[in-house]
Amino acid sequence: MIQKLKHYDFTLIIIPILLAGFGIVMIYSASMVLAVVEGYESTHYLFRQTQWFFIGLIGFIFCSVFPYKYYLKFTKIITFAVIGLLVAVLIFGVAGGNAKSWIFIGPISIQPAEFAKLGLIIYLASIYSKKQAYINDFNRGVLPPLILTGFILGLIVLQPDIGTASIIFLIACTVIFSSGIRFKHLFLLIVIGLVLVGIAIPNMVTDERVSRFTGAYQPFNSPDDGGYQLIQSYLAIGVGGLTGEGLGQSVQKLGYLFGPHNDFIMAVIAEELGFIGVVIVIGMLATIVLRGLFISRKCEDSFGALLAIGISSMVGVQAFINLGSISGILPITGVTLPFVSYGGSSLLVLMISMGILNNIAMNVKKNQQEPVPANSETPPLSNVSNFKGGRKWSS
Repeated sequence: MIQKLKHYDFTLIIIPILLAGFGIVMIYSASMVLAVVEGYESTHYLFRQTQWFFIGLIGFIFCSVFPYKYYLKFTKIITFAVIGLLVAVLIFGVAGGNAKSWIFIGPISIQPAEFAKLGLIIYLASIYSKKQAYINDFNRGVLPPLILTGFILGLIVLQPDIGTASIIFLIACTVIFSSGIRFKHLFLLIVIGLVLVGIAIPNMVTDERVSRFTGAYQPFNSPDDGGYQLIQSYLAIGVGGLTGEGLGQSVQKLGYLFGPHNDFIMAVIAEELGFIGVVIVIGMLATIVLRGLFISRKCEDSFGALLAIGISSMVGVQAFINLGSISGILPITGVTLPFVSYGGSSLLVLMISMGILNNIAMNVKKNQQEPVPANSETPPLSNVSNFKGGRKWSS
């Protein structure tokens, strides 16, 4: 038992649990007044997030001991399950926040797009790890998985959930880039992507989305409309200063800031715990991302390496978009802060992802002591050298 414990990565055990626990505290602080206004007990959101945390903890423990290479055998099942849920939410889904993103399974509501993030990471890692022998062949090695990726993105855009679609798109780009494709193929994909975005934009532009852009970059030109939310976020961040007003002392959460327990929870953290609190949270998130990338570099098989890269990029991209939204760097997209914001599906997927990452780390430590068999299921990344020598461009 002690020997097994030595192989686990305690950084990836302690930090996610601490972040999720801290998130529960901040959700209670940010939502107690909101819950009463909505007709619930002040502890409504606290108890619901706590329930999801314990469910996520079970998933974390299970995935920590479940061998990650087994996902190779279940890739088709996982992929079809994700597509099935995304189709079901378009038919039977419940609208919220101008998007039909939730579906009820019994008494529980879930957000399928959150599960699509992890499902697509497993799919892309599995497919591209098997295509390493001919990754330089665009038609055979690169193109086929992109068709399914585009289909999944299309289902999410139809909800419409542009924020989650953006995250999944960037995750997919990261995994594809890391698989070792040629630079000219990467450039071709970027051009195709830009053309498709250009075609889609006229059909996606609405007054509300335009106001999000103008509100992000010119908030004081429309303080009562598109810029209102960002101005309230600025006020919360500015008032917090270095050490904050104290836990529970936020004023902006009292009806001024929309979604204080959700997308804008970092603004409440800034107001109550100040710059120091913000830096600690960002530092913990950055540690998870960097640790995941370090594990991917040490992993001796391409599937594990790409899986670790995908999970790390999921945390990093989601955190960047959330922080960019509350600070005016990016338009407001409704993306939650990993581990900290209120959201059961998001927390569950993140905890499961950390379990998978921990299992990869455990295998990396074991393989450092015992050489990897020559007949390993997936070869090392062909063009990336597991990030040991940087990306080797080929044309």
